[in-house]
Amino acid sequence: MMNNLIPRRSLADEVAAQLQQQIVLGKYKTGEQLPIEPELMKTFGVGRSTIREAIKSLVNSGLLRVQQGLGTFVEGTEGIKEPLSQRLRRADYKDLDEIRQLLEMKIAEKAAVNRTEDDLKEIRHWLTLRKKTATDNQLVECVEADIRFHTAIAVASKNEILADLYKTLTVQIKKWFLTIHTDTTDFQQTQSLHEQLLKAIEGNDTKKAWNTAARIIGHKSQ
Repeated sequence: MMNNLIPRRSLADEVAAQLQQQIVLGKYKTGEQLPIEPELMKTFGVGRSTIREAIKSLVNSGLLRVQQGLGTFVEGTEGIKEPLSQRLRRADYKDLDEIRQLLEMKIAEKAAVNRTEDDLKEIRHWLTLRKKTATDNQLVECVEADIRFHTAIAVASKNEILADLYKTLTVQIKKWFLTIHTDTTDFQQTQSLHEQLLKAIEGNDTKKAWNTAARIIGHKSQ
């Protein structure tokens, strides 16, 4: 069974997310000024530093602009310029996991078609290390090996966008895994499924690769 503990975002991230939702839903329209800091502090029940950090995050994303001496204004919801890696830091871990699940099935399918012998060598290396560290209950090393295993599959897919998306996502997923796992039990239990995934990719079996990735995800979501 998987620990269902979901790490909480920082207060500033929570405030930024709520403000962004209010803007998207039209509570604050483009060009409109936000309430002053004391009002925002009262609304969200947080301190001044939290409000300022949340505002800074949304300014960096292009959603807000600050005019010295005048206040903070809604810049607009179109063309938000926030880098993906920064946006992922504010994301809810459940949302991150849904994206991870979708990507892992697709990269497994693509890898079964496009993998090279060098790709297979890299995948085998991390799978072997995953098994060893899981058996030795080395949690940090096991999480790293697990992520590197799936990243190697993403690279083997030969879709650079899919691979880059997965690599960017794993920065936050790694933090999440180290929070929800206290030992390597889950990794030991899913080792055989990961070995089946490798065999499917080796055998160019796209259907089996997709289905096995889905079974791995199903186990992790329990």
